Amino acid sequence: MGVTVSIPTQLRGVTGGDAEAQVSGGTVGEVLDELFDRYDDLRDRICEDGGLRRFVNVYVGGEDIRFLSGLDTEVADGDEVKILPAVAGG
Repeated sequence: MGVTVSIPTQLRGVTGGDAEAQVSGGTVGEVLDELFDRYDDLRDRICEDGGLRRFVNVYVGGEDIRFLSGLDTEVADGDEVKILPAVAGG
């Protein structure tokens, strides 16, 4: 079954328009690594210095991973991971 990663509109240019991807992994970090294997340019858009960019939020089951275990947050088959970069507006 795997984990479903929801990809926001702002990042779909580097995913060929894909809105979501099915990947596997036991932690958010492993899920993202598999996602980066599939969409190499995505890494530079959401990561820097070995971690998430400051204004990129990642959620598992509606919970921000920054308040869980970060990239070590565990995921299970059927979980949904959402990537949400902050967007300026006004």
